[in-house]
Amino acid sequence: MIEPRLSVVISDDDPMIRDALREVLDAEPDFEVVAVARDADEAIELVERHAPAVVVLDLRMPGGGGGRAAREIRLRSPRTGILALSAFADQESYREIESAGVVEQLVKGASNSDIVAAVRRLGRPGRR
Repeated sequence: MIEPRLSVVISDDDPMIRDALREVLDAEPDFEVVAVARDADEAIELVERHAPAVVVLDLRMPGGGGGRAAREIRLRSPRTGILALSAFADQESYREIESAGVVEQLVKGASNSDIVAAVRRLGRPGRR
C-alpha cells in the first residue's frame, strides 16, 4: 500500500531559512510542501486553508510569534503536528510553545536528518 505524501506548511520570517527548509523537505519523496508563510498570521491562514499533516514554525516571527500561531493552529486544525524551530534554546520560549500544544522542537541549525525525522514523526505518529 502506498501511503499519501505528508503535506507540510513552513513558516519563518527569514527567506533563507524558508528556502532551505523547503529544499530539505521537498527532497523527501514522501513530503509535499503545500505552502510557505512569512509570519504568524499567514501561517494560521495557510494551515486553516490546507490542513497539512505538519507545520514547521519559527518561534520568533512577526504577527505574534510561533506561540500565538501554535495556539491558533491547534484550535483550527487540531490534527496538524507542529514542529517549532528557534534560534534560541531558552526555557521560557519552550514553556510557551509547550503550553500551546507543541511537542516537537528543534534549535535552528539542527541537522537536515533531524528535521526530516521530526516532520515524519509528527506526520505519521504511528510510524517511527
